[in-house]
Amino acid sequence: MADFDPEKFEDKYANYFPELQRAYKNAFETMNDAYDSELIHAIDQQILNESEPFYEDGSFRIELPADPESRLTAVIVDDEKLSTVLEEYVAELKRQHRRVFGLDDSE
Repeated sequence: MADFDPEKFEDKYANYFPELQRAYKNAFETMNDAYDSELIHAIDQQILNESEPFYEDGSFRIELPADPESRLTAVIVDDEKLSTVLEEYVAELKRQHRRVFGLDDSE
């Protein structure tokens, strides 16, 4: 893979689409192994499908759609559990973005 270029990430879907797919897939697999698969699948399909990754000031952030809790209709889950799992999922996505783009701190 070519070196990560923050300026090219501004047009991420043209320049880094395969890497973005890999990061989301890795995060999904990690979360699916740790949590209820129906909940993870629902979060993936109903919340994260509208998320947007950004690279700013040396780190990734994931912008979620407005009111993500109301988007989740495929499973019944209390708001506290959804908030906890979604927060961990977003953290895992950021870890996977760093790993896939070769920005992992452990390297």
